[in-house]
Amino acid sequence: MIEPESVFGQMKNNRNFRRFLLRGLPKVSLEVGWLSLAHNLLKWAAMNQKGRVREYV
Repeated sequence: MIEPESVFGQMKNNRNFRRFLLRGLPKVSLEVGWLSLAHNLLKWAAMNQKGRVREYV
């Protein structure tokens, strides 16, 4: 089972995300998407730097 609350805690604490900058459900959904993309890219970059990511050809 995966705990999604830890991701939101990391976004709030480590990325200093406290509130949405835009209003409206479509804009908030887009902002959450950007935050999730940034979180995953930073996570991937940290794993890549440690040599834990395999290159598939």
